Amino acid sequence: MIGTMVNVGAIAAGSLIGVALKKGISEEMSSSVVKVQGVVIAVISINGMIGAMFMVDPVSGALNSSGGLLLLVAMVLGCAAGELLKIEDRVNIFAKKIENRFGADGFAKGFVAASLIFPIGALAVIGPLQDGLLGDASLLYIKSMLDFVISIVLASTLGIGVLFSFIPVLILQGGITLLAEAIYPFVTDHLLDLFSMTGYAIVLCIGINFFAGAKIKVANLLPALLVPIIYYFITVG
Repeated sequence: MIGTMVNVGAIAAGSLIGVALKKGISEEMSSSVVKVQGVVIAVISINGMIGAMFMVDPVSGALNSSGGLLLLVAMVLGCAAGELLKIEDRVNIFAKKIENRFGADGFAKGFVAASLIFPIGALAVIGPLQDGLLGDASLLYIKSMLDFVISIVLASTLGIGVLFSFIPVLILQGGITLLAEAIYPFVTDHLLDLFSMTGYAIVLCIGINFFAGAKIKVANLLPALLVPIIYYFITVG
């Protein structure tokens, strides 16, 4: 599980550097940087969705898409489930306790955003699998370098909440590594595409919140990630 531990360390180190930099950033500059971050996060998310949903026909060269209807169903059902479970409210209650205990203002925004950005994408699944099955953590080392830079940028504007995103990363990626042999037979390219498509759509909502000032309750969308997985195993068998 060395790869995940390095990844966790990179997020923690980057977050601490970002928090230190935050002290020298004015409120006006911080607001502007958050909006720019939102645009970049949105672009990266859209690129990830395109990669998961579109493919080029090898014969005709035509661009074909799939998964649009599934994405709509997943986001709607996920949102409804999240609202019923009040996931966002529960996260905010937890964050408020942290804020009151440690004086960490704005903890929730940084924690939720980073916790959704870091574990999403093929690297967050394939990397731990490769580490668990082959003892090869090279993909997670690459992810660690990317997450290190992202955590600096996020923490410099969103604060200490970004640091605590190492917890879901440790749980999710560590769990995949430990269960690699059991999980591997079920992880196909198609399943990864469906999962990534939905995950990037959720991350896109983070970007929209950042640059457009929208109030999408992103944490309430988390159950949407289960829908394509359930769909895959029902249809593929």
